[in-house]
Amino acid sequence: MASADVDWKKRLDRIEEKMDKMSEVLISLARFEEKMDAYNEYRERSWERMNKFSEKLDIIEKKCDDNARTVHTINKLFWIAIVAIGGAIAAQLWM
Repeated sequence: MASADVDWKKRLDRIEEKMDKMSEVLISLARFEEKMDAYNEYRERSWERMNKFSEKLDIIEKKCDDNARTVHTINKLFWIAIVAIGGAIAAQLWM
C-alpha cells in the first residue's frame, strides 16, 4: 500500500508540474498578446501620421507647382521688358 501511495504522489507531482508549466505558458501568451496589441496600436498611429504627412506633402507640392508657374511668368515678363527697353534704346539711337 505504501508503494501505491508513492506512485499516486509522484503522479500528482507530475500533474502539478505540468499545470505549473501550462500556467507559465498561458502567462507568456498573455504577455505576448499585450505586446502585439501595443505594437498594432503603434502601427496604426504611425500610419495615421504618415497619411497626415502625405497630405501635407501634397499641399506643399501644389504650392511649389504654383510658385514655379509664377516664377516662370515673371521670368518671361522680365525678358519681354528687357527686349522692349533694348528695342526702345536701339530705336532712339538709330533715329
